[in-house]
Amino acid sequence: MTFDMLVLMGLFFGLLVLGAPVAFAIGISGFSFFIISDVIPASIGVQQVASASQSFPLLAVPFFVLAGHMMNKTGITKRLIRCSEALVSWMSGGMAQVCIVLSTLMGGVSGSAVADAAMEARILGPDLIRNGYSKGFTAATIAVGSLITATIPPSLGLILYGFVGNVSIGRLFLAGVIPGLMMMVGLMFTVWMVSRKRGYRSATAHRPSVKEIGEAVWDAKWALLFPVALLFAIRSGLFTPSEVGAFAVVYAAVVGVFLHKELTWEGAMEALLHGVVDNGLIVLIIMFSGMVGYAIIFDQAPQAIAAGMLNLTHNPVVILFLIVLFLLIAGCFVEATVLVLLLTPIFLPIVRSLGIDEVHFGIVMMTMVTFGGMTPPVGVAMFTVCGLLDCSIDEYIREALPHIATILILVAILILFPQISLFLPNLLM
Repeated sequence: MTFDMLVLMGLFFGLLVLGAPVAFAIGISGFSFFIISDVIPASIGVQQVASASQSFPLLAVPFFVLAGHMMNKTGITKRLIRCSEALVSWMSGGMAQVCIVLSTLMGGVSGSAVADAAMEARILGPDLIRNGYSKGFTAATIAVGSLITATIPPSLGLILYGFVGNVSIGRLFLAGVIPGLMMMVGLMFTVWMVSRKRGYRSATAHRPSVKEIGEAVWDAKWALLFPVALLFAIRSGLFTPSEVGAFAVVYAAVVGVFLHKELTWEGAMEALLHGVVDNGLIVLIIMFSGMVGYAIIFDQAPQAIAAGMLNLTHNPVVILFLIVLFLLIAGCFVEATVLVLLLTPIFLPIVRSLGIDEVHFGIVMMTMVTFGGMTPPVGVAMFTVCGLLDCSIDEYIREALPHIATILILVAILILFPQISLFLPNLLM
């Protein structure tokens, strides 16, 4: 590691300790690399900030964030919440279980972990806290649970991975279904265990009848049908991956105006305002991370790590575990979108040469880089939820440990049994 890179890392951690906003900590530390460098002019750093926002596939990101807020105003989110409550609110920790199931259902209509986490923190978080759930447990359940949203199709991260690595996005979407459902079951079990220990009661006193469940599912049919329609549209070539987000917004508007008849002009403008605010945070981090990403590539840190891995072993399973370890560490410091854009061209040729399926690797990689958004110090979902719920990062970290352990165990299972993620793609495509 060069002196320039040591300065970058030192400034970054120093600014975080001093309480600087994450985006500015990334931006200032990244620009410092170009200021003190004798090889790269400072103007390159400015160009990287601009170029980070010029990627065509990234157009899907603001659309999906807006779509998530539109769901709140069209009645889709409200119906999904009722459906989730009918399914799991009778269990121990019922209100927290609703958050997990809702993240799974929102994965089919949002595709953004941050958007899902922000929505649940605004709508469900205050109710959980008022009913006796600790702030840390509430924030951890919502933030880590949003990882499911980024795995169940349509997933923004899988769209980017497929675009950069020239991998079938249709196969990636299908591959994310079973791992996403596994995350739901694993996190629900974790919530159940913690809730039983702490005495968090169920939200309802009785189990719902089959009729009640059927009515709730039917009421949410337009939201539940969306991921199916989306997979069909992409598979048939009706939409490109970059058009998926725009379709989500149009779909939400049509459902809200003509089917649910709940979307008003004021609601649409409020959703647009929330979308602009959330996108401002996300895009600012993405843009400033462009400088850091360029500095990392220029310093050849990822290449050195990849070469070191191949020098250690050529066993595909061991290589995957080493890459996961690297992504787990890298995801703590760099935003997921940047990691996908930077590391996919580095790691994908390695796994291909070892005979590892690129779709299977994509699911594992996207799970880990998105998981970084739930961990300090650059966890966008973590900071979003903690900010909205006024929860300290220390309390969040303590409460999130069982959730984190569950996700890591599931990732290990996916690595050891690739057929889990490849079953649906191989069956249907």
